[in-house]
Amino acid sequence: MSYLIKPKDYKQLLDMKQTELGIKQIKDFFQVNLSSELRLRRVTAPLFVLKGMGINDDLSGKERPVSFPIKDLGDAQAEVVHSLAKWKRLTLAEYEIAPGYGIYTDMNAIRADEELGNLHSLYVDQWDWERSITREQRTIEFLKQIVTRIYAAMRRTEFMVCEAYPQIKSFLAHDIHFIHAEELRQRYPDLTPKERENKITRECGSVFIIGIGCELGDGKVHDLRAPDYDDYTTIDPATGLPGLNGDLLVWDYVLDRAVEISSMGIRVDSEALLYQLKLSGKEERKELYFHKKLLAGELPLSIGGGIGQSRLCMLFLKKGHIGEIQASIWPAEMRKECEQLGMHLI
Repeated sequence: MSYLIKPKDYKQLLDMKQTELGIKQIKDFFQVNLSSELRLRRVTAPLFVLKGMGINDDLSGKERPVSFPIKDLGDAQAEVVHSLAKWKRLTLAEYEIAPGYGIYTDMNAIRADEELGNLHSLYVDQWDWERSITREQRTIEFLKQIVTRIYAAMRRTEFMVCEAYPQIKSFLAHDIHFIHAEELRQRYPDLTPKERENKITRECGSVFIIGIGCELGDGKVHDLRAPDYDDYTTIDPATGLPGLNGDLLVWDYVLDRAVEISSMGIRVDSEALLYQLKLSGKEERKELYFHKKLLAGELPLSIGGGIGQSRLCMLFLKKGHIGEIQASIWPAEMRKECEQLGMHLI
């Protein structure tokens, strides 16, 4: 079911021509800075992968991938990617990327089961990135270092936008606030996970919530994660808390709520993979192509994630709807309401 947030007194700061130029400027500038910060080389990515190899991202496990038969492969089924979380790790191995270096790519996906609204579209565009690491770097402290570098690239991009368009004012917090999902639950025990996100992000401006997918003190999870890419169960010795992954949230002053810009984390090693498959009741995946290679030690240890391109542009250009940034399909009633609110969907 679609859901439209109606920002109060919404006014476009850029017309459609300026918006299109701004989108290109942001994408060009940010990806160069991201590549420099994390030492990433660009690679070409697939739009679809073969079904049954364990390569596609299963997200929370409920979303249905768009699929189609391939005539020249005996009608074998291909799936449009949800993201490239696992494909990137295979690519690190193929390119023999050494620890300290990595890859990034423009990821385009179709998520047919998204609930359409200001922040969610059928079409997903991300910078998907992955970096080889050492075993010693599989810590929350290292995760924080990488998040801080990504945030630095975001702040530089914001400065560029404000210089190019003086009517857009700076809003990003100077620093990013880190908090574990369990600490957040203990701070706001009577709130839902989404309400906690809004509470802490409104207070701090920019927040990274650690431990997405791990079981919290109340027996629940902050949010669901597929069991075969992010490591959300390994205990960090420095903190005693589970989970080596998280979500980067920024307060959106137009929509008056927290917006997730990136989901990322240190990836599972063979031990964490087996444990998380068992916990989730997905042990049959051990026989899939990706999982076999990981369990055989043929894939590097890595950290990686996705950064929403349209969401980042939406945030920096002070837009109220993701449809002002990208071309997609929307319910007719939503298009009509958006037009009345001054949000011109492409």
